[in-house]
Amino acid sequence: MKKAVVLAEKPSVARDIARVLNCQRKGNGFFEGDQYIVTWALGHLVTLAEPESYSDTYKTWKLEDLPMLPNRLQLVVMKQTSKQFHAVKAQLLRKDVHEIIIATDAGREGELVARWILEKAHVQKPLKRLWISSVTDRAIKQGFNQLQDAKKYEGLYHSAVARSEADWYVGINGTRALTTKFNTQLSCGRVQTPTLAMIAKREQDIRAFRPSRFEKIIIETKNGLSLQWHDQKTKEQRIFDQQKAEKLREQLKKNQVIVKKIETVTKKTPAPHLYDLTELQREANKRFGYSAKETLSILQRLYEQHKVITYPRTDSRYLSTDLIDTLSDRLKACDIQPFRKVVAPLRGRSFNKSLPCVNDQLVSDHHAIIPTEQSPSPTALSEKETKLYRLIVRRFLAALYPPYEYEQTTVIATIDTEQAIAKGKRMTEEGWKAVYIDDPTSNDDNESNEATIPNVKVGEPLPVEKVRLISGETQPPSRLTEGTLLSAMEKPMAFLDQDDKKLAETLGKTGGIGTVATRADIIEKLLQTHLIEKKGKELHMTGKGKQLLELVPDDLQSPVLTAEWELRLEKIVTGQLEKAAFVAEMKQYATKIVTAIKQSDKTFKHDNVTGTPCPECGKLLLEVNSKHGKRRVCQDPACGYKKNVSKVTNARCPKCKKKLELRGEGEGQMFACVCGHREKLSTFQERKKNNQNKKVSKREVANYMKKQNKDEEFNNSALADALAKLKLDN
Repeated sequence: MKKAVVLAEKPSVARDIARVLNCQRKGNGFFEGDQYIVTWALGHLVTLAEPESYSDTYKTWKLEDLPMLPNRLQLVVMKQTSKQFHAVKAQLLRKDVHEIIIATDAGREGELVARWILEKAHVQKPLKRLWISSVTDRAIKQGFNQLQDAKKYEGLYHSAVARSEADWYVGINGTRALTTKFNTQLSCGRVQTPTLAMIAKREQDIRAFRPSRFEKIIIETKNGLSLQWHDQKTKEQRIFDQQKAEKLREQLKKNQVIVKKIETVTKKTPAPHLYDLTELQREANKRFGYSAKETLSILQRLYEQHKVITYPRTDSRYLSTDLIDTLSDRLKACDIQPFRKVVAPLRGRSFNKSLPCVNDQLVSDHHAIIPTEQSPSPTALSEKETKLYRLIVRRFLAALYPPYEYEQTTVIATIDTEQAIAKGKRMTEEGWKAVYIDDPTSNDDNESNEATIPNVKVGEPLPVEKVRLISGETQPPSRLTEGTLLSAMEKPMAFLDQDDKKLAETLGKTGGIGTVATRADIIEKLLQTHLIEKKGKELHMTGKGKQLLELVPDDLQSPVLTAEWELRLEKIVTGQLEKAAFVAEMKQYATKIVTAIKQSDKTFKHDNVTGTPCPECGKLLLEVNSKHGKRRVCQDPACGYKKNVSKVTNARCPKCKKKLELRGEGEGQMFACVCGHREKLSTFQERKKNNQNKKVSKREVANYMKKQNKDEEFNNSALADALAKLKLDN
């Protein structure tokens, strides 16, 4: 009997598909049934070959060997997952298999994962495509009833290959040129470098900022009306001349307020748009401090493992009309605590395409992130998963509620020859804001009453009770956090010095730089390569990052370049541009970058050199901040020596309760805290032994040791021995 192989991207998705398709027999890397064989990748099983695959010359990094421009880039099986590749290949090439169904993630990278496996396995069989946005049983069944012809997605595949090859030619050549020219590990890339440049631009703006003091004038009448002075010509409320403000204050104190106009307008505020990935990452960073990478990982678990949300790697904030019929079932899945009270008014409602969140024109490959028709079991989700799931559910429920309505009253008055204005707001319909009333993480102010406007009449003179001056200073731009950097990557025009409408249009069409799926990885790479560092939530440039931007050609730093590339990649998807033409252009650009770096007369100077020589080569070591503490590394990339010198532990400071950092080696190890607390390891051990009121359980020690051992590069044996000897609760 002829069968079809279903190729999924991850084992968890493969198991779900196998169950739905009744593939119960378990084989080596696959499930099999009467009609289908379901197998899986582990993300990418195949990738582009490293430079040394093309020539032995490239095994050593030399500036004179650049640029490296192989005519055709080769595919290789990734060593760490080669076993699964051969298991997949064996199923694809079976004689009883007549058709392949691509069931990898429905997007550019998912297409690449599957097609490269098929190409490397030399498979020439008919292809179909499963294109779904959630992995519930219902979605899988519907998807298999509506399988697409894979030819429809060939443009997407060619675009993915073009993106990958462009990054190889530009990224590898640029990185090798920088590293060999300046003899230190430096890297560049079409998205990474403009992102770094945006952080640098914000730091320049902050340094260049000079605060200016201003005054605001508040006039309070005896009947309780509070008005604010406005300049009648400019509408400005601030006065930057203190003497002028004082003089005006004295003048206004002697006069009455005359009401000239009262306007009351009914206004409506629709619910906020549904989440796309970038907005959800931004919100999670703002509310919970989660990194963009961490948020994406949590969302992937909610999507793949728990199946309670739709596909997260989306750039759309709207729904398509074909989802309207599913909204009632999704609503039922949300009818759990703490949402029952807000779900109740929606029960039994019929939904149609008049909903503001429904717009076919604004949905591309995937719709916004919303709950599936499946409820999570009460104990299934972790704390972090619960927080993100609730964010998604509240935003979804809010989109089904009517607008928030309020009356805004504006009182325009004169006092002497000056103008003063008072504004008040009164809620008339709570609308979607009801969804957020009991949300402890919400920063929504409910806006029910912004200010109270007492009863006044036009022409009525109001005696002045007092006139106050409120002083303030203009504030510099805020430092970027991961959340605000994601916004900057999405809308980078604010970081360009030029006001070019064409550039703005280009960046608008591409949705900024990077994609929703790659932005988290870009930020993570900047942190891991020590080009930026975190201080609290804020992102700061390192000395290495600042110097890199001085060494990299200017046009590679502009978000315009990568935006233009994304436009060309989109043309490849739609067949308007040949992949070969784009790749040829990228080769020329890689040559241009290498030439510019070779001709540079600049130098790189380390600003983190220690006085300790490298035990391997004798050059002075550098001290860098890693995610888990401090590390010393050799400044020569060819040497590669590294050693951790401090570790952020799970032990808590007795003063401020923050995590302690463990420094030193052997008996000289010492705990240190950012608050200034210092404590020898031996003292820490003694304090723990003597603290009878806070005995440590075996489970706490086991969890502590498990967390400590996660970082394999740092072996904290002294601390482990100390914990092992602690008095335990039985």
